[in-house]
Amino acid sequence: MLDIGLLVRVHVDALIVAQNHMGVCDAIRRIAPVGKLAAMSAPHLPKVAGIDPEVPVSTQTPAPLTEVPGPPGAFIQDRLAGWVSDLTTLHELTERLAGTNTLETALNELLQAGAALVGARRGLLVLEPANGEGPSATRGLGLTHAELGHIETVPRAATALGRALDGLPDTADGIASPDLLGEQDLDPRHREVATRLGYAATYALPLASEAAGRLGAALWLYDEPAEPAQKQRHLAGLYARYATEHLARLVELERARADVASVAEELLPSRLPRIPGVQLAARHRAGPRGGGGDWYDALPLPDRTLGLAVGSVGGSGPSAMAAMGRLRASLRAYAVMEGEDPVAVLSDLELLLRLTEPARTATALFAYCEPAARKVVLAGAGHTPPLILGERRCEYVETTLSAPLGMLACWEAPSVEFSPAPGETVLLYTDGLLRRTGDAMDRAFARLHSAAASVPKPDRHDPAAVADHVLRTVLPDGLDRSDSTEDVVILAAHFD
Repeated sequence: MLDIGLLVRVHVDALIVAQNHMGVCDAIRRIAPVGKLAAMSAPHLPKVAGIDPEVPVSTQTPAPLTEVPGPPGAFIQDRLAGWVSDLTTLHELTERLAGTNTLETALNELLQAGAALVGARRGLLVLEPANGEGPSATRGLGLTHAELGHIETVPRAATALGRALDGLPDTADGIASPDLLGEQDLDPRHREVATRLGYAATYALPLASEAAGRLGAALWLYDEPAEPAQKQRHLAGLYARYATEHLARLVELERARADVASVAEELLPSRLPRIPGVQLAARHRAGPRGGGGDWYDALPLPDRTLGLAVGSVGGSGPSAMAAMGRLRASLRAYAVMEGEDPVAVLSDLELLLRLTEPARTATALFAYCEPAARKVVLAGAGHTPPLILGERRCEYVETTLSAPLGMLACWEAPSVEFSPAPGETVLLYTDGLLRRTGDAMDRAFARLHSAAASVPKPDRHDPAAVADHVLRTVLPDGLDRSDSTEDVVILAAHFD
């Protein structure tokens, strides 16, 4: 990993040494001719920090100096100060990148930082791991989706970005195209797109390292003919190598999360049963930082009755999901044997959990439904109460307080019986729906109640529409933007 802080400290020490030894410049004058010294001491480019991306980078080389103005050692101090400034900026940018913990934010940060380093205003990044594993993505900076689509119509081999993505020779240090419209052999489609989008030059940089391999490439666009100076290219290259290592870790994490989410989906029902008199719908969303142990189940029981269950296992990740799978399978077995008595079902489940996994806790709610009689008997173990929604009411079902499974030496709580009216929907859910709001629990319950009450009347006879409305209303900013491990589960049962 590139230690920018160490480089900054080294150059700061060098600057202090230069200040304490003002005669070093005279020594260099005696050793090197003035012309050679002047060539070495061309004015440094403007400080990278604070670069205005809209200001085009000049491609002209400054005229060589013929003398070194100022007091002895001044030019060395200026050069060292420039190095320290550049490396400090690079350190700040890498620190900001290191603070990102999702692939989406890291890609956006990389595009913005790269644009500042090379003096560009717009950019495009393509994540395309060479091994074919892991997520692929395309992100733009200052480009709309339509403009990204136009760029993608250019033949891959005709662009610097495509050559960098393919890892062709002479692309490792970046590819500058300082005057696209002035190139005689430019692909006609490339010329057309560049003219339409208003860019005249590009700079492409591969995202690759020896350890991580080739992950993708980034391309920055200039409005006028230009190219980054050598110092800018050097700093951008250092930043890109660090960014590649960071992206590789996030790609691996994203791949692991996707695998965990796939396993979680396989552990849940692939389809819901069809029982006369009731319609079912379920929604399950894994947490952005990995799946937890939330689950649901719906199973047909004898005499056209139905068992509904939701639950949550303490912890997150593969171990929680494995425990969730075992708990759900056990509850199904107990429900088949004694489903008409929800208290007995949960008591057996608690005993199993205490004997087989004494260090783990879980919450669960099991409901025994007789759709023909519109009768529901339920029991809960430390779980959130169901919500019943209809034309005349929207209220929580009053359940007795009880401890989660695994918390007491012997669990038992009385059951609750209620009768949904025709056209009413019963919502079972896990506390992840409440916790993902970020509110205190009393406010989260109020938000859920308000969301259920606001379901449009035409949608109240469709349990899927009810579940979707509740999700959108309770979590308006999206289900995958919260930095959380909490799953979200909703199981809706609409009684005809």
